[in-house]
Amino acid sequence: MKNSIKVERAKKNITQARLAELANVSRQTINAIELGKYNLSTILALKIALIFDKTVNDIFELEEGD
Repeated sequence: MKNSIKVERAKKNITQARLAELANVSRQTINAIELGKYNLSTILALKIALIFDKTVNDIFELEEGD
């Protein structure tokens, strides 16, 4: 799954640590999500979308084979 979390963070000038704090997860979790190495829950996807005031589909995109 591809995501635009890094881009959205840059737009709002939010660090991985701050996003992790807002989403109530570790910075390492945010890093793993950005790198596509973590399968996040629906709840976490919704929290991240809410933080950025976007839809889940705006941030996350399935890739072929997902």
